Amino acid sequence: MFRRQVSPEIEIRLFDSADAKAVYSVVERNRSNLRQWLPWVDITTSADAIRRFIETIAIPQYKESRSPNCGIWIRGEFAGSIGCHAINAAHNEVSIGYWLDAGHQGKGVISDCCAAMLDYLFDELNLHRATVECATGNFRSCAIPERLGFTREGVKREAQRIDGRWLDLAVWSILDREWRQRRGSLPRTR
Repeated sequence: MFRRQVSPEIEIRLFDSADAKAVYSVVERNRSNLRQWLPWVDITTSADAIRRFIETIAIPQYKESRSPNCGIWIRGEFAGSIGCHAINAAHNEVSIGYWLDAGHQGKGVISDCCAAMLDYLFDELNLHRATVECATGNFRSCAIPERLGFTREGVKREAQRIDGRWLDLAVWSILDREWRQRRGSLPRTR
């Protein structure tokens, strides 16, 4: 099972079916903020829907391609998620996504979790490229890849429809050699 200790207080680990209620509770508490940026929020209407995602997508995807979808746990409490879409084996690349409970934002949690995920993707899976796509208006989300040394490649215009509106998505990428060079100079927040 995938599990990484990010700091003494923060752990990321592969979702398990037993996490569904905790995840739903945090999604529900953050629903109005999350729905601005994430297309799955309004179809996630119960803990059962989350459990189905975990059992039919998250766990099988990890078993098939080793690309994890993880909960972020702070002092043992669920606080958000960081995960990967299925690895594109032909091009040796993967896309990363994340979200965090509002009460934990602005403290470097996602930056540290992304750094731990990039270490895994590049050092253990030997991938070549990782990307992040986030709405151009989601300044907090866009700050993460910028802070970690990703290159902004451009903008996919009106690439995602959420809550009846079209969003432009900024596309960021980092290569394995860039991450290896960059990570030693990154200040850890913990």
